[in-house]
Amino acid sequence: MYSENELVRMSGFSRQTVRHAIGILEAEHIVERMRGSGTYISQDLYEDNSGRRSRIAVIMTYLDNYIFPKTIQVIENELFRSGYPVQIAFTNNLLNRERTILEDILEKDEVAGLIVEATKSALPNMNLSYYQALQNRKIPVLFINSFYPELHAPHVSMNDKQAGKMATKYLIEKGHRKISGIFKLDDGQGHLRYAGFMEALNEADIACDESRILWIDTEDIKNFSKLQEKIRDRLEGCSALVSYNDEVAFALTKVLGRMGIRIPEDLSIASIDDSELAVLGKVKLTSVPYPMEKLGYKAAQNLLEMIKNPRFDGTYEFDVHITERDSVRELQTAKSVQDGMQYQT
Repeated sequence: MYSENELVRMSGFSRQTVRHAIGILEAEHIVERMRGSGTYISQDLYEDNSGRRSRIAVIMTYLDNYIFPKTIQVIENELFRSGYPVQIAFTNNLLNRERTILEDILEKDEVAGLIVEATKSALPNMNLSYYQALQNRKIPVLFINSFYPELHAPHVSMNDKQAGKMATKYLIEKGHRKISGIFKLDDGQGHLRYAGFMEALNEADIACDESRILWIDTEDIKNFSKLQEKIRDRLEGCSALVSYNDEVAFALTKVLGRMGIRIPEDLSIASIDDSELAVLGKVKLTSVPYPMEKLGYKAAQNLLEMIKNPRFDGTYEFDVHITERDSVRELQTAKSVQDGMQYQT
């Protein structure tokens, strides 16, 4: 159902009236509240005569204005078109919220399948037993974007290693050899993009200086300005940088601006996701596109096939390309890169 705030805006009634109405619907078993998730039309209205599980759960990290809403919308549309009501929950990238959501799903035992965006997938996860319990019940689980390697579960994602490699190769082809990187430490996508970054450098016979790599986590992204001194230290002497994604690159350009560093004159940036943030700043970002709608459609279709055929392998990785914009400067000769990035005082 719509949230209380949305219902207040839509109906013109007070919050107290809306809350009372929802309470009546809940008492009559027309809707049900799910802890940590929201209010949903009762499962009883969707059960068929066989009593089979007839709902699909979608667990995402965030609902924000980055790349996720379009993906979620396509998933919901495709599943609903196939006759499955969709239960959507958000972990806020917190393991305890993920656990609460999974406990609720297991307790109610109503879902026919799950589409999940992993929470901090590069870190040890104490919730794996809940996913294993779902698998033991023969409930298909499909991960998107990232996944937990220990589960041996299928996933639909962009080819993150290829994305990191393509962004790095693009900078190399533009004459850059002193290249830094910012990658996310606590999710698997960050590690794969770093692996592609390293592979591109190795193939170009460019030695990687580990002191130029900045690893960040979810909390760092929320407080990016606090990293200014570390950014200054890691990027000194570099002419270019590969960013984990557009969200990080967008925040980085603001910090660099306060430091007097110009994009792309002093530092070139190649990013990943090609989101709205890539074109929102003063300098439009060269970026590797994330297949938002295509990924949502493929995830929904593959999960539906997994429900019909338990032997179906739902794994699929999208190939990547790069969108060229204004954030990368072409160096005339590789020798000119030796000057690197010069800080303004």
